[in-house]
Amino acid sequence: MAQETSPSTDVGLQDVGPIVLLGPPGAGKGTQAKRIMERYGIPQVSTGDLLRENVARGTDLGLAAKAVMARGELVSDDLVCEMLQERLKQPDCKRGYILDGFPRTAAQAGWLDALLDHKLFDNSRPTRAWPIVIRLDVDYNQLLLRITGRRSCPTCGRIYNVHFQPPRVDEVCDLAHGTKLVARNDDRLEVIQPRLTAYDEQTRPVADYYERTGRLIPVNGDQPMDEVTAQIFRIIEDHQA
Repeated sequence: MAQETSPSTDVGLQDVGPIVLLGPPGAGKGTQAKRIMERYGIPQVSTGDLLRENVARGTDLGLAAKAVMARGELVSDDLVCEMLQERLKQPDCKRGYILDGFPRTAAQAGWLDALLDHKLFDNSRPTRAWPIVIRLDVDYNQLLLRITGRRSCPTCGRIYNVHFQPPRVDEVCDLAHGTKLVARNDDRLEVIQPRLTAYDEQTRPVADYYERTGRLIPVNGDQPMDEVTAQIFRIIEDHQA
């Protein structure tokens, strides 16, 4: 399995197209996105990062978003989509990209399809670059164990899981000897349960949208991490073929 997850120069030179990773908190989207980036040499495009960057740079879109947030309101789909459209025109997105935090609604998924239908990336292409939509499915109880069991070392930054990858000495880092591991506040059960419920309510319509179009590809996220990665690579390369 290891040889399938290592970066490849050959596949890195090919067009990959847009990739959408769906999955609840703790499903492993961040890990898999990083591996996709390393193997295929495409960027991860985060709508959260785009919003922060536009605000920090004082762009027209950033100033408009800042004014909305100052009123305590949510930034509209129109503003987010405009920022994303500008980002996807950059040269590093020409061969493909991974979307992070988008689409969050069925309306955003429809907007993305409409954008790609206009051949944003390469007007010479005869076909649409429909996104590869992969949903990581993980058992609810498994998600709770993954998230609530996470611990990190405040000294060296190493991540553990007390259920699946525990340290040799309970709650103590293997590398920074004697350093007690810590848990993030966001990983507490009373915090994560509402987050999982909100995710399910908000993103179910997105999954339904892609399922209706026949483009939703479920992957069993309960498998070992390397097996999930290998399956995702096969999906991407089958799509290229």
